[in-house]
Amino acid sequence: MLSIIQAAGWPIWPLILCSIVGLALVIERMVSLRARRIMPPTLLDEVMAVSRTSLPSMDVVGKLAENSLLGMVLASGLRAVIAEPRISEAALRQAFETAGRAAAHQLERYLNTLGTIAAAAPLLGLLGTVVGMIEIFGSQPASGVGNPATLAQGISIALYNTAFGLIIAIPALMFYRYFRGLIDRHLLGLELAAERMVPQLMRFAVRQAPAGK
Repeated sequence: MLSIIQAAGWPIWPLILCSIVGLALVIERMVSLRARRIMPPTLLDEVMAVSRTSLPSMDVVGKLAENSLLGMVLASGLRAVIAEPRISEAALRQAFETAGRAAAHQLERYLNTLGTIAAAAPLLGLLGTVVGMIEIFGSQPASGVGNPATLAQGISIALYNTAFGLIIAIPALMFYRYFRGLIDRHLLGLELAAERMVPQLMRFAVRQAPAGK
């Protein structure tokens, strides 16, 4: 491996850095985006059971928010109703939407970086190819008889960097697309959970008397 890196020349080092960062991001996202960490399967039913007859205390709501992203979204609705008993359905939905945007931001963390690596790796490989070609043509004297060692080095730089760029970019792009689909599924699940909670929480909202009465 060391001999390959030496043959590829200095343009290989940015690609190695990209590969290390990309691998770290893939592992981190694989762990962070597990369904049980985002949407525990029984959490929604438990929250609906607890809030069926009365609203939970703020301490319970705080622990719910720390449970998972689903817990954070559900806790935002509970806090909105507890803080404003006369809340309207539109305001409650707005509270859920705000929490949903915050959840989406957490789910998409580092995803742009992974997409950037997938897009930049082939360009870095192309840079290595150009550097190799420059060395090849630079080794050719006016007489047309060049140094075979320099020629071989230029070809190695060109080919190795092109291959490394593709080796890094293809898996990075595949994982980027996979994580994007996974995040979309999680966001849909959070949205459906919030929709189930809206009618239940609105039962605790104090109805405002019509004007003039």
